[in-house]
Formats: sequence, structure tokens, C-alpha cells
Amino acid sequence: MDNNPSVPQAGSVSGMLVPKRMFFTKGVGFHKEYLQSFEMALRDAGIAEYNLVTVSSIFPPNCKRVSKEEGKKLLNPGQVVFCVMARNATSEPNRLIAASIGLAQPANTNNYGYLSEHHPFGETEQKCGEYAEDLAATMLASTLGLEFDPNAAWDEREQLYKGSGQIYKTTNITQSAQGHKDGLWTTVVAAAVLVFD
Repeated sequence: MDNNPSVPQAGSVSGMLVPKRMFFTKGVGFHKEYLQSFEMALRDAGIAEYNLVTVSSIFPPNCKRVSKEEGKKLLNPGQVVFCVMARNATSEPNRLIAASIGLAQPANTNNYGYLSEHHPFGETEQKCGEYAEDLAATMLASTLGLEFDPNAAWDEREQLYKGSGQIYKTTNITQSAQGHKDGLWTTVVAAAVLVFD
């Protein structure tokens, strides 16, 4: 074990990286090259200038949702930035693609919530977004011990979740697109970007 006090140790409160803010964004990009279409989607989303590291899907306790503009003021170009990202791509003309991040926030802000990623082919933006939102809400509901029928329709479960008083809010951010008519790569992204103080 490293005894250097300047190196955060496992379990060290001072070494924890817990974001205090989070913003949501989405974008679409087109290019003849797959990688560049992804870059164009990131530019459209306003996050191409960061070194993005994808993480799993926990909405931190006491985290505040902020606008993209407010969140970006706290970031610098080239910075390593953590995010939860959904992405999808196609070079097939007119093929429908989507990418969505769902969010479920607990009523007690001292508890953590859930984010989800969904990236289907052939789903409308609304259907994709509702599915991502449902995924996040179901994960949070199961963590909170809420009893529900997993086979019930989303609308029915949504009312149950929100009526419980334990889930404050569910939402999603979704980007959909049809594959470019000339066969260019089409990429969609949706992201929840974590911001540290």
C-alpha cells in the first residue's frame, strides 16, 4: 500500500470523485467516414472539445441538473470529462436510428438515482426516449423496494412510481435520425455529462 499522503487511498473521502452537477445534451452528425460522423455528432452536441470517458449509470446523491451552457462554463477544452453516453450509427440510407439517456431521480436527494442508455434501430424518438426513461425508473424502483408488475405498460408503472412519493422525476434526452440518403455515415449521440466543482 502506498503511504504517500498526497495519493488518495481507497475509501478516502478527499479522493472521491462525486460530481455535483450534470448536464444533458444530444447531437447528430453525417460524414463519409464513420469516426468523423461521430465527431460531427459530438460537435452538434457541444462536447467535441473534451476527452470523454464513459461511465456507468448512477445519478449521484445531491447532484444538480444544470443547463448545457452553465455546465460548459466549468469545463475546459482538452479536459478529461466523464459522461454517460448512448450512441448509434448507420450507413444505410433512410434507416431509423436513435440514442437516448433516461433519468430517474429519487425524492430524497441524499439517495442516488439512475441513468440508462438505449440505442435502437427502427424506433421513433418518442418510443426510444420512453424506453430509456422506463429502464432508469425501473432500476430505481427496484433499489427503493417498490413493488410493481414488470409486464405492465410504462404509463401504468410511471404513475405507480411517481405516486409512491419516492421517485421525484423521470425524464429522457433522445436524438433520432434517418440514415443519410446518399449513404453517408449517420451518427446520433445522447449524453449526461458529469461536472465536478
